[in-house]
Amino acid sequence: MHRLILMRHAQAEPNSPSGGDEARPLSAVGRNEALLMGRALAERGLKPDLALVSSAVRTRQTWEQMHDAFGDVEVRDEPRLYNAPADVLRGFVEASEEEAGCLLVLAHNPGVHALAGDYLSESAASPAILDRLAGGFPTGAAALFTVDAAGRCTYEGFLTPRTLGGAA
Repeated sequence: MHRLILMRHAQAEPNSPSGGDEARPLSAVGRNEALLMGRALAERGLKPDLALVSSAVRTRQTWEQMHDAFGDVEVRDEPRLYNAPADVLRGFVEASEEEAGCLLVLAHNPGVHALAGDYLSESAASPAILDRLAGGFPTGAAALFTVDAAGRCTYEGFLTPRTLGGAA
């Protein structure tokens, strides 16, 4: 793996018809966020070879909105990514190192935010970069990393729908 995209699902409705958190769909804003992020990632040459997507409705719908920007991508719905902590997410990243040149992990906070912070700390990112991520990991945001041959992640960027001109 040479590139890693850690992404939080786009904005979801506050409730689901069934009442369960896992079944919450994207809001209209979230659908737009996901489209915007898919285009922005593709324009930057970040086309995943493999996308690991939480089985929650909002993450699957985020992927559905994004996937046209990328073309053919292997996608795996992963129930264990639903509200997974950082160590579980890291396990998925490490298990996929040999499968993809560019890996997208599409999941939930606080796990996505925590893992991005861990990678920044491990790579001795600058205080300015640490401060940027400390401000939060909004819906639809993506932390971008370059991965070296030893599997170490180095910060490449942080995109949010808001910084791209979309909704917060």
